[in-house]
Amino acid sequence: MRQWLAAFFVVLAFTCGMTLHAQQPRFHVLAFYTEKTEADHVDFARQALTFFADQAKRDNFAWQATTNWDDLNAANLQHYQLVVWLNDSPHVGAQRAAFEQYMKHGGAWLGFHFAGYNDERTHWPWFVHDFLSAVFLTNSWPPLPATLVVEDRGQPVTQGLPETFLSPANEWYMWKPDPRASKNIHVLLSLSPSNYPLGMKDTLTAGDLPVVWTNTRYKMLYCNMGHGDKIFTSATQNRLFKNAILWLGEAGVK
Repeated sequence: MRQWLAAFFVVLAFTCGMTLHAQQPRFHVLAFYTEKTEADHVDFARQALTFFADQAKRDNFAWQATTNWDDLNAANLQHYQLVVWLNDSPHVGAQRAAFEQYMKHGGAWLGFHFAGYNDERTHWPWFVHDFLSAVFLTNSWPPLPATLVVEDRGQPVTQGLPETFLSPANEWYMWKPDPRASKNIHVLLSLSPSNYPLGMKDTLTAGDLPVVWTNTRYKMLYCNMGHGDKIFTSATQNRLFKNAILWLGEAGVK
């Protein structure tokens, strides 16, 4: 009887250990957003919260979101392998400094649309010139669908994507300098020239327009999509987003 009980508890302990191990998240994500911005950017953020929370359950990673940008500090960031900016960026020096150090020491970042917006009021040289390597020039208006070209189909973020696809309605940013001009920038998706002229009130007529890129010096990805409530209506584009968060989350663990 004692031998049977001993064997039972060994099996029970092993089973509980395996279950506990299986429940451990692959990585931890902290998403930042704001409710105090343009309505279309808020709509995107709210839908993104639902989309990525659902994905976290399916792919076993921890997803947490906050509107408190003071959480962007060194003590807190050490608990997360990936930081996501949905519809804004930090404006306080201490927050910016903490993020810069986080990235320089192996953290990962995923930014959408307005998270990359910058102009003469930004005053953050590292982010604008070294990290994002792009300065906002102009945009199309109103939000319209656009055909995107997948330039590198061998990168983990673009796995399973076709050569081109129609992206849902979005406000498209054009940059100067073009991020492609930096030797550290690898463009994954760009706007097809077949879209031009694009827009009605504000019209883009020509030019190179990178849409998704990574800076090879960091674990990062910028996606220009993120304006309005139509962004998650494309299964193809959703696959891009799913690939992106898994690639970056796993990269942040290493």
